[in-house]
Amino acid sequence: MGVDLSGAAPEESVTDDTPSGRADPGIRFAGIGDEAAADLTGQLDALRRLGWAAIELRTVDGVAVADLDDRAFAALADRIAAAGLDVVCVDSRIANWSRPITGPFEDDVRELRRLARRCATLGTRFVRVMSYPNAGLDEEEWGRRALDRMTRLVRRAEQEGLVLLHENCSGWAGTRADRMRELLDRAGGPALRLLFDIGNGVPYGYDARALLDEIIDHVAHVHVKDARTGPDGQIAYTLPGDGESAVRSCLRALVDHGYTGAWSIEPHIRLQPHQGQDTTGADGVAAFVRYGRCLERLVRQESLSDRATAGGGRHG
Repeated sequence: MGVDLSGAAPEESVTDDTPSGRADPGIRFAGIGDEAAADLTGQLDALRRLGWAAIELRTVDGVAVADLDDRAFAALADRIAAAGLDVVCVDSRIANWSRPITGPFEDDVRELRRLARRCATLGTRFVRVMSYPNAGLDEEEWGRRALDRMTRLVRRAEQEGLVLLHENCSGWAGTRADRMRELLDRAGGPALRLLFDIGNGVPYGYDARALLDEIIDHVAHVHVKDARTGPDGQIAYTLPGDGESAVRSCLRALVDHGYTGAWSIEPHIRLQPHQGQDTTGADGVAAFVRYGRCLERLVRQESLSDRATAGGGRHG
């Protein structure tokens, strides 16, 4: 998969450390840290340059949050607190693209159990999950097993004080609104909401805005991503608003619906976990900051900035 950085902000804007956004309650900007850099220093630097006060965590030095040893996790939590950042969500591997429905369920239970303690330390209740890609089962059996597993995970999350955020990505309910609603009806409760990734419709072959219209009541967290399909059929990830994901339309719909929460950037420009691609390197932070600045400009242009904020209250 390729990437298109045409129209990126001038390089000098990357070093602008002035906090941006409005100090008004409502929507806040955030970003998935490892999209900027593998190491925590780079991740924190990216958010500092943007002047944003919220981070979403997935991996540090290539290690998932649940897999960090106790010393490494304690250092992570201390540094995030010292930087004055809120953690809006922890992106787990629970039921994700790497864990098919026929895999060991105990892996997910173990990860959830460990994240319950760690999320309490980080000050967030939100854990990103998916709903198990298929592995040779017929549709009925796949759905039965996925719903059974997700129901058990949601009940455990509720006991632990967590909220699982199901993403429109890999899994039984990943691309279909009817299945997402069935998941919420069958497995749901206060511990299950939806995470809407604006950019996933292009690579997965569905209309993201149409999907949003059907699930918007249940969306508690948003990933900002954009993409387009090239003449060769390859997916190219773009700056927000430059692709085919209807980013502007989706953000407007969320605002009009009264969404409050985070718009968390997931550029996929330097890091694409599904593809095993990581070229963050020395310029990953700069690319991440350019992406964030582009989102800020888009928000201003669409007259959404009265709802977006770099700060705000704690989330999740």
